[in-house]
Amino acid sequence: MIYFTADLHFGHANVIRHCNRPFASADEMDAALTHNWNSFVGKHDEVYILGDFTMKPAAEAHRYLSALNGRKYMIRGNHDHALGTREMSRFHPRAKTAMEWTRKRILEEKDGEEIILAISHLPQCATDQDFLYVHGSPAGPTMDYLLPGDSYDRHRMQKEFDEIGVYAFNGHSHIPGVIVRGTRFMPPEALEGYGCQLQGRQMIVNVGSVGQPRDGNPKSCYVTVEGGGVWYHRVEYDAESVCKRILAIPQLDPFLGQRLLAGY
Repeated sequence: MIYFTADLHFGHANVIRHCNRPFASADEMDAALTHNWNSFVGKHDEVYILGDFTMKPAAEAHRYLSALNGRKYMIRGNHDHALGTREMSRFHPRAKTAMEWTRKRILEEKDGEEIILAISHLPQCATDQDFLYVHGSPAGPTMDYLLPGDSYDRHRMQKEFDEIGVYAFNGHSHIPGVIVRGTRFMPPEALEGYGCQLQGRQMIVNVGSVGQPRDGNPKSCYVTVEGGGVWYHRVEYDAESVCKRILAIPQLDPFLGQRLLAGY
């Protein structure tokens, strides 16, 4: 089995408050996350962690990873990159403000500089035989968006598909869907049973977003690969509570919370 996940935040006590997680402490949360992970993931399964695994130093990150079943791959996202480089010229002003706020909060933590260094030096991509895993797009693994409308651009899509073997999995746009070479973007709802078979045709799969979907559906989205196919899953969470917590932080644009309720 192959799993895809993001935003676990091992060891991050503040995420309990910000995201209304039902734990009294980071230690309790870490134990529950580890137990739940190992209840589903076998020793021979593969898990791709597409950002925000932990904000702790490398030694602690290694300890968390060692306790989890499966073969694990970690990918750097554009926000991870920006934490270390402070290169935010392509960020929307409200996203830039949020990044600066996040960076300041991390630097207030013990070993904050080491945390930022570790996050910003995650690999840009991972490969496994016919599979490529990136945050942005195959041709621009960290920063480039691949949007539904791009599937109509023949030259752009040729450039993207030329970078992959057979299959690529990405995120970044927060818009789940599949592009098969020579066809247009297909959202999950257009796929029978919300999935499709991996039949050897080149395909780019956007896994959507756990924390901020942008396809008009506020439910968290993730993907599994099983039975020779790729399948989308949606899960409800208390978006209203998270929105209220964001609105309570004066440094953050209210839009960042309000958008969660509409899924855009």
